[in-house]
Amino acid sequence: MDTSKQTELPLTEHLTRAPLDRAEGYRLLDVLQDSATQQSTLPGLEAVAPGFADWIVTALFGGTYQRPDLSLRDRQLVNLSALTAIGGVDPQLAGHVRTGLRVGMTRQEIVEVFVHLAPYVGVPKALAGLRVAATALADTDQAASR
Repeated sequence: MDTSKQTELPLTEHLTRAPLDRAEGYRLLDVLQDSATQQSTLPGLEAVAPGFADWIVTALFGGTYQRPDLSLRDRQLVNLSALTAIGGVDPQLAGHVRTGLRVGMTRQEIVEVFVHLAPYVGVPKALAGLRVAATALADTDQAASR
């Protein structure tokens, strides 16, 4: 392959354009997160770091989530796993447990994610993730009964 002609072109001419769709990001956010979850996070973030919440919604939900090769359910499996492995991100993990339910995961599937993770991320992190999930699931039940 002759790359000499490629290097003469501006970089933007030979890189695949990434989707960044702000409106689609906010539309998808409404699908994935309930209003209470959005309101508990985004306005506070905006107050501390103006523009950062919008950047997250645009880049993540209007960008990364727009890539075609994973379903929303698959993305939630990855999110639950990554956040559990990182640890110390309980609010985000709880939000993704609720999102898992919104995209069709069952409670049993969500719980099984943490069981499956134990040999990979360690029992303490898997247990911590399971505690967050149990609380988020109980909170969801309580909210539904109101």
